[in-house]
Amino acid sequence: MEVRVEICSTAGNHLLPVINSMSEKSVTLTIDDRIAVITLNRPGQLNTFNADMAAQWNAAYEQCEQNDDVRVIVVTGAGSAFCAGADMSGGADTFDTQDDMTFSSCPITPAWRLRKPVIGALNGHAVGVGFGLALQFDFRIVAEEAKYGLLQVRRGVLADACSHWLLPRLIGVEKALQVILLGRTMKGVEVMEKGLATQCVPADQVLDTALTLAQEIATWSAPAVAAMTKALVWRSFDYGIDDFEKLETAVLHHTMGMPDALEGGMAYFEKREPDWQGRVSQDWPDCLITDSPDSGDS
Repeated sequence: MEVRVEICSTAGNHLLPVINSMSEKSVTLTIDDRIAVITLNRPGQLNTFNADMAAQWNAAYEQCEQNDDVRVIVVTGAGSAFCAGADMSGGADTFDTQDDMTFSSCPITPAWRLRKPVIGALNGHAVGVGFGLALQFDFRIVAEEAKYGLLQVRRGVLADACSHWLLPRLIGVEKALQVILLGRTMKGVEVMEKGLATQCVPADQVLDTALTLAQEIATWSAPAVAAMTKALVWRSFDYGIDDFEKLETAVLHHTMGMPDALEGGMAYFEKREPDWQGRVSQDWPDCLITDSPDSGDS
């Protein structure tokens, strides 16, 4: 069954979704066969990033996090771009004010904080904040024809979206500086060669490639264990090896007591798809809630 939700606004901590609305929204969310597709939906503006998009993107993430039927999240862009940076409709004044200095450099919830795997289907150009936010995904599929990059240094401002923290961890210091200090644009092949993409394909194949990967994860990876695996990988940056071994051991013991540990083996021997029963909301181990150097990552 396909459910289409168009996020229209937030009020406090309450989501106000409009179901099957025909009005244009900055972000749409479609859930089908255990896969959520979040689409940045400002194609006429090349999906440039603004406050409305940030609020709606966050709301879509939250809905996916709270829905155990969602096993994988795919984020893509409508039209010919993924996200062509910040909305520059303010012209030269866009970055020329310091009236409000309360905003964060990371304008939406980082994808690494979500428990569900997030795949970026970067179907077109992703530059500036658009590329920075894409770096937060767990996997990226890029387009051969598109341009990617963190160009902010050439605009006289600092790159955002925690890219200074992410890039050295993803590709090492020297390659990180090539991307973030030089501020050059890259084609999809170069993005993959630098280790920042899983696959590079023609633009019209990006979404299908991402959905194929999402379906593989949704079918063959136990959803609760996949979520724990993601959490451990991202949190590993914050641990020494001895403490991390203790945490990994605790999570391993937890998974071995779950019904999916039996189901996985039975499905393998019976040569069938597994019928996973684990649910992220119900089977999350206490040690991943309480035993973290940064409780914000829980």
